[in-house]
Amino acid sequence: MASEDVISAAVARLATAQETGVPCAAVRDLIGTDDLSAAYAVQQGLVQRRLTAGARVVGRKIGATSEAVQHQLGVDQPDFGYLLDDMDVSEHEPVSMRTLLQPRVEAEVAFVLARDVDPADEAEITIESVRAAVDVALPALEIVDSRIDGWDIGFTDTVADNASSGLYVVGREGRPLDEVEPREVEMTLAINDEVRSSGNGAACLGDPLEALRWLAVQCHRFGDPLRAGQVVLSGALGPFVPFAAGDRVEATIRGFAPLTVTFVD
Repeated sequence: MASEDVISAAVARLATAQETGVPCAAVRDLIGTDDLSAAYAVQQGLVQRRLTAGARVVGRKIGATSEAVQHQLGVDQPDFGYLLDDMDVSEHEPVSMRTLLQPRVEAEVAFVLARDVDPADEAEITIESVRAAVDVALPALEIVDSRIDGWDIGFTDTVADNASSGLYVVGREGRPLDEVEPREVEMTLAINDEVRSSGNGAACLGDPLEALRWLAVQCHRFGDPLRAGQVVLSGALGPFVPFAAGDRVEATIRGFAPLTVTFVD
């Protein structure tokens, strides 16, 4: 694994980009292209800086779950990052873009957990067990972002950058899983009433609940399991798209009320 000095240098580079609003060079020149332990160590360093500044962890996000997004990012596997309370702009309308550098938006299914997913044995983490842990599912918009100039990222870059996270919005009315089947939903994403992206639940690792199971396994291995009350963004149902200040974004996911957000500079 990369040295502590290298990890610290990568954290500082990404943190400075976020604080100044000026995108930075990729960090793979520091941590390499294959060292996932180093990439997640950088992610932890960035998150810890924000926790020290007063933020709280409220959940997790899963990235690169669809082939469309993997193609857009040039990666071939999913990753995960943390959701912090200051990333949740669900109660803000319109949503300010002042903290964003190079945003894109994607539509997905979110889950709110009713119980911990922390068994003694990793083998106990199954589709059935994570389904049982879900309180409700919600429609969600994730505003992904990159601190790295021009989205010139490899897999370790996006992992280090908290899975290219930005902000997120979830709907107000959740539905239990006996009323909606995540893998069967259909999605359209429109900007200013023009459909720009579409997809379905099966595009998210075959089933958003499979994405949740994958995440629960990773969190268990990292020693930081999923907890009751946390929100999980399960991953895009179709390609992400750019947007600009003044745009009105609407996600329509079958089984849920439409989710609409307007962005301002």
